[in-house]
Parts: sequence; C-alpha cells; structure tokens
Amino acid sequence: MDKRHQELVALRHAFHRNPELGFQELRTKARIAAHLRRLGIEVHEGVGVVGILKAGSGNRAIGLRADMDALPITEKSAHGYVSENPGVMHACGHDGHMTMLLGAAESLARDSDFDGTVVFLFQPNEEHGLGARAMIDEGVLERFPVEEVYAIHNLPGAPVGQISTRPGQICASESLFEIAITGKGGHASMPHVGVDAITVGAELVLALQTIVSRKLAPGAGAVVSVTEFLTDGQRNVLPGRATLKGDVRARLPEDRQAVEGFMRQVVAGVAATHGVTATMNFNTEFIETINAHGPVEAVVRAALAAGLEADGNRPPMSFSEDFAHFSAAVPGCFLLMGNGTEGPHGQPLHAADYDFNDALLPIGAAFWSALVKDRLPARKD
Repeated sequence: MDKRHQELVALRHAFHRNPELGFQELRTKARIAAHLRRLGIEVHEGVGVVGILKAGSGNRAIGLRADMDALPITEKSAHGYVSENPGVMHACGHDGHMTMLLGAAESLARDSDFDGTVVFLFQPNEEHGLGARAMIDEGVLERFPVEEVYAIHNLPGAPVGQISTRPGQICASESLFEIAITGKGGHASMPHVGVDAITVGAELVLALQTIVSRKLAPGAGAVVSVTEFLTDGQRNVLPGRATLKGDVRARLPEDRQAVEGFMRQVVAGVAATHGVTATMNFNTEFIETINAHGPVEAVVRAALAAGLEADGNRPPMSFSEDFAHFSAAVPGCFLLMGNGTEGPHGQPLHAADYDFNDALLPIGAAFWSALVKDRLPARKD
C-alpha cells in the first residue's frame, strides 16, 4: 500500500469512527470543507458542502456527488476503527464514497489536465431521501450549474472495482403508505355485534397483493409490502381501529401512480363491503432514478480507461437512491462499484457487520479522475 493509499485509508477510517445521521453531519462537513481548502479548492458550505475546481478556459461543468450520512445501527464489526458514536454506523459505505471523491479532488487539483469546472457535491441525508432535494431547494444547481451529474455507490457481492450501470431506470422509487381503518370494537365473544377492524385489515393485507399479481404487467418489478399492522385490541377485546403501514417500490413513474390508484380502489372497496371507514395516505419518499444515455456511455469509457471491468447494461436495482433528484434535474448517471465478495465487504448494505473495502479507495479516485478527463478533455492548442 503506497503513501497516498494509506492517507485515504486513514481518512476513511476517521469518517467511519465518527458517523453522523442525516442533517446532523456537522463534524463530517467540517472535515470535508477543511480537506478541500487544504487542496486549494473553492468551498461553499450550506445544507451540504460544495467544492469548485476550475481548469483551463472551458465553460462546461460536471457534478460529482458523494453522500455523507450514516445509519441508526449499532455496529458489530471486529476491526479497529469501529463507530465511536453509539447506535450510529456507516453501514452503507458513505464513508468510502466521501473518501473516494476527496481522493479524486486531490488528484485533479494536483494535475489539472482538464478544461472546465468540476463541482464536488457532498450531500447530507441520503438515507431518508431528503438531502438532494434540500440542496436543490437551496439553489445549488442555480449557483453552480452543471451539464451532467454523477454518483458512485459501492455494491457488496460484486468483484472489487467492477463498474456497472445502465441507461434509463436504475433504482426504484419508494413510497410509504398508511391505511387507517375505523370499525366498531366489542367483546371477543360477540363479534357479530360490532365490526372487527382486525378482520378488515387482514382482508386488506391479502387484497393489496393482487395489485402486483393481477393488475400490473408481469415483470413490472413493483412491490407492495405491508410492514406494520397496529390495532387497539386486547386479549378479549376486538379492535375498533387498525392501522396498516407499508412500502411500495416501482421502476417506472406510471407504475407507481397505477399502484396508488389501485390501492385506493381496494381500500374503498373493502371498507364499503364491511361498512367501515378507511382512509389512506401515500407519500413518495424517493422517485425513480433515471440515467441518461450519454453519461452512461461516458462512465463505461472512463471505467475502461481506468483499467476496470465495466457493464453498461446491468439489471435495475430494487433499492432507492436520493441521487434521483439530481438526475431528474440534469442528465446524470448513477453507477455501482463492486465492494468485494468475502467477509465484511460482501455483507449486505445496512448490515451491522458490513464494511467498505479500503481497496476501492484509489480505484474510485482514479475512476473519478478518468471520468472528468473524458467529459472535460484538455484543450490541445
């Protein structure tokens, strides 16, 4: 491991020891801003941290995003840099994402062999789908306009450094729903006297599953999951109220909208059948992440230029990603980089014993630099 790799590892471990939840990334932001300033990069602090690096006389600009927040998870790792913030952990690799981008910033600041502007976007609160929108609402794309925007996410279970992406939809949307049922509770021995809300809720749980199996085209990739079933019942008391909560994933906006419509029909129909009142809230937390063709092609070229294996037409992912708001505003590409297949590096994202692979740090930094030089090639006078 060379000196620069060691420095990146030390930086990543410092981020890992000091994880912070969404919109609480105060120490993280301060560390990033100080690091960028040491590199001579112009820094702007707001909801997130923005670094501006210009070279040559070109007026093109691209954005590179890294997420900063951690998760409310108690770490169960055995390494020597475990979280020092109890109950909070970098279990999704955002510590590595930040470090790779800072490594690229250092390389590009030292060797500015490009023509244009690189906007380094360090985003808070990705995990709850709020950070990208907060930065956009704050005016980041108006103050620092970019023509394209890119983001990397590590992928456990894939070979180290393998790049994969796809044009079109790459990550699903996530919508949360809540259904409140009001019936008439009563004694468990006399169910005919009231309208048992738990029975109505149970019927709804099953009926909602017919939306994906019978209302959408096979292979649509939508998922409807009821994740909570709450009632006011007791040991011998039939509940008069029940609440169902859950999660919907969809690959396309039209499928997401269709699922919501069918859900409302099912809820209204079951409620009318049993003579109860039922209301439903449906809130989309993450929109679908859509990649543009040109940026995807650029990612594949840059990966090959950096000596990496690249797949430009991988299957879409079922998870959701806050980067969707950036790529909805300007053409962009969200890409995945293999984190390894063994040990903590192969554990699922959000697992308490997952760990970002330090071997990726120079690989990711080199990829970012290759991408910048592909999109902002130096002028040959």
